[in-house]
Amino acid sequence: MTAQVERYLYLIQQVGSRYYFVAGIAFLFFYILFRSRIQHRKIQIKFPSNRDYWREIFYSSFTILLFALIPYFLVFNPAVRPYTQLYSQISERGWLYYFALFPVLFFIHDAYFYWIHRLMHHPVLFRWFHLVHHRSTNPSPWAAYAFHPLEAFLEVGIFALFLFLFPIHRTHLLLFFLLSIIYNVYGHLGWELYPKGFNKTWVGRWINTGVAHNQHHKYFTGNYGLYFLFWDRWMGTLRSEYDTSFDEVTSR
Repeated sequence: MTAQVERYLYLIQQVGSRYYFVAGIAFLFFYILFRSRIQHRKIQIKFPSNRDYWREIFYSSFTILLFALIPYFLVFNPAVRPYTQLYSQISERGWLYYFALFPVLFFIHDAYFYWIHRLMHHPVLFRWFHLVHHRSTNPSPWAAYAFHPLEAFLEVGIFALFLFLFPIHRTHLLLFFLLSIIYNVYGHLGWELYPKGFNKTWVGRWINTGVAHNQHHKYFTGNYGLYFLFWDRWMGTLRSEYDTSFDEVTSR
C-alpha cells in the first residue's frame, strides 16, 4: 500500500470516526435507550423511518470520503502544502493566539455556512445541491453529513479557507471539526437540549438551537445559521414562530 493511500485512509478514519461516534452515541441514547421516556420532548413527536436512517447514513458515508479527499490534496500535496499557513509548533504563535483563534473559526464558519446555505436554496441550485439533505424533513443525528456530493464539496470549502486565511495548527483543525460535528449532530438530533427560556436570554437569542434547525428542515425556509443566529436576525431570515415553538417544545 502506497504512502498516499495510507494518508487518505487515515483522513477517512479521522472524519468517519467523528461522525459515526458522535451521531451513533446520540442515536443510541435518544432513539433507542431512552426513546419511550423522552418521546414527549421530541421536537417532532413522530420518528423517522428506518429507511430514512439508512438514507442519511448512505449519503453521509459518501460525504466522509469527500471530506477526507479535499484535505488530502491540500495538506499532503507537496505542491500545495507550502502555500498553506499550517504551523507545526504551538510556541511559534503562543498560547494566547492558539486559544483566541477558536472563536474566530466558529464565527467565520457560521458566516460561510449561512451564505452558502442561502445560495443553495436558490431555486436554480436547490435541486442539484441541497435537495438530498432536505429529504430529512424530520432529521435524525445521522443527517448531519447527509449531503449531495456537490453540497459536500461546498461544505468542505471552509477547510481550505482556514488553511490559507491565517496561521493555523493541526490541533486547531482536529478540535474545531470535532466540536463542529457535535453541534451539527445536536442540530439534527430531534430534541431540544437547551432549557426553557434560553432563547430569550442575552446570550441565547444569538445561539442556534435544535428547534431552529428542525424548523428549517420541516419548512425549508428561514433559520439558515449553523452555530449562531446572528445572520438570521440581521438578515430577517429567522422564522417568526421560532420563539413560540421553542417555548412550546421546552415546556412539555
